[in-house]
Formats: sequence, structure tokens, C-alpha cells
Amino acid sequence: MASGMTYTMTETSQLSTAEYYGRALCELGEEHKDVVALTADLAKSTKIGLFGEKIPERFFNVGIAEQNMFGIAAGLAKNGFIPFASTFAIFTAARSLDQIHTDICYQNVPVKIIATHAGTSFGQAGSTHHSLIDMACISSLPHMTVICPCDGAETYHAVKAAYDIDGPVYIRINRGFDQIIYKNLEDCTFEAGKSKLMKDGTDITVIACGSCVYQALQAAQMAEADAGIKVRVINMHTIKPIDKDAVMSAVMDTRRIITAEDHSVIGGLGSAVADVIAQGGKACAFKKLGHQDEFSTIGLHEDLMSLAKIDANGIAEAISELMHKDFEADDDWEDEF
Repeated sequence: MASGMTYTMTETSQLSTAEYYGRALCELGEEHKDVVALTADLAKSTKIGLFGEKIPERFFNVGIAEQNMFGIAAGLAKNGFIPFASTFAIFTAARSLDQIHTDICYQNVPVKIIATHAGTSFGQAGSTHHSLIDMACISSLPHMTVICPCDGAETYHAVKAAYDIDGPVYIRINRGFDQIIYKNLEDCTFEAGKSKLMKDGTDITVIACGSCVYQALQAAQMAEADAGIKVRVINMHTIKPIDKDAVMSAVMDTRRIITAEDHSVIGGLGSAVADVIAQGGKACAFKKLGHQDEFSTIGLHEDLMSLAKIDANGIAEAISELMHKDFEADDDWEDEF
């Protein structure tokens, strides 16, 4: 089931969103003396160690104690610093939720959380290291901005933008070996809360985040080549606050919506989009793609995405399925609210 993705050892760093994150954080640290970085003994794995090498006096390794790390980060934030704290996404959302809830969000302090190894990107490590519930948990916290970039370039700009966002920020990135969408940093722009239209279309819309954005673009090309279907692809990099205007424009223009995410179908991007549609009062055909209400099996990331039907083939299959469903007997909006 693995895709034909190939890469050399020298190319792996270019494929890693974490490498871009480390670069952006180092630049922020050089530009702003209030930036500090914290790790829970995962400096190398999360790439925050790059900051420690360049600015060791503002780098803190608290040991294997994620809860303490977020408490310390909150304390630093209360004393005028802008802390960037990084660990695996599942250790953030599950193990440290109490500290993030009470120490960070309740006090509304500007702690910036970089959660790596998100979704099933560390698939071979097993279910304990899969993060399928983090967006659901973190998005429910007041004051928190939640971001899921599509590749390294967007990660770079999201980290830079996080510094200027008031309050806490959660940025969710993969382990690495990611597909490249933006070949150059200059090709990518980023504004929190504003989605990116990656491909326009009039028949159906796929709203995706993270690693599913590349897969959605591939699926859109397949659908157009195979059946002439014009697929709109939206990169919804900010889950909270979500771009409501982009969602409702897609509903009005295409009347068919698919969401795709490397996360549970409960409480993530699909749920956020569904909330917008329900509040908008316009009917449409709708399907959420993601991990169902169960733990993922163990395997390589590309295989697990295939099993969850969030790879290009799975999304293309959903496009074909939804194109054969009627959303209403007529096209009259007047009987809807």
C-alpha cells in the first residue's frame, strides 16, 4: 500500500516540517530577546534543539516531564517572556492537558506550543504515539488558536506568525518526510484564521489540513482527469478560529463538501466545518474523512493514511461517491434558512 515516495538522505531535512520550525524559531530568537524555548528531553526529535545550539542561555530542557514543562512555560510567560514549548502532539494533548487548561489557557498567557509527530506521522511507534485526538482536546480550550500547516514552508510562516498572536497558540506538525507543496518560502503566505484556496472548482470542495492537503490536490487532479470533475481544494490551516466565509462560499458554490484530516473524525477539522455549515443554514452533501472512532493500527504513515482513506485514492473515491448523491430535489435556496 505504500506510495512510491522516494527520497535521499540529503533530502530528508528538506521534507521535514520540523526543520522549518527549528529554523523559524532560531530567527525569532535572534530578532526578539523575549523568546525562550523549552523541551521535555526531546530536543533532537522535535528540532527545538536547533534553538538550544544557537541561543543556549534561553533554552531549557526540563527532562522527561511534559506537565512541568508547560507549567514552567506559563510562569515564564507571566514574567514577560514568549515561550515556545515543544513535545510530541499526543504528550501535549493527553498527558499535559490539565496544565495547558489551567496554567496556560485559564490565565491566557502567550505560550506557543509546537506539537510534533502529529496524527499517524510516527505510525511505526504504535498507538501510544499516534495523535488522533489532539485537535479535539486543544480546540475546546478557551483562548487557544489551533493551526495545522500543510508543509514545511507553511510551518515556517505559522511559527513566525505565532509570536504576534495574542494568547496561547497550538501548532500541529508531522514527524517529517512530508510532501512539499510550496517549493520556496516566498511562494507561501500565511494569515491565521484565513484559509488558502489551493485549487478552484465548481462541482465539489475538499477542505483539508496538514498532510491531507497534498493528498487532496492529488485527488482533485485524478477526479478531473478521470471524470472531468472540477474540485475546489481549500487548505484550512487554522482550525480555530476557522475561516467561516471560505466554508460557506464553498457550500454556496459547490453544494458538496468533503473534509480530510489525519485526526479522528470526532472533534477535529470535520467537526469544525460541520458546525459552520449547520449554523449557516444551507443544505449540502457532506462527508468527513479521517480516522474513525477507533485506534489506528501500527505501520508507516503512508500506509495508515491509505487504510483511513485519507490518501489521494481515498479522497478521490469519496469525491466520486459524493458526486452521485443528491443534496436536495431542487436548487432553490428559498426554502432553507
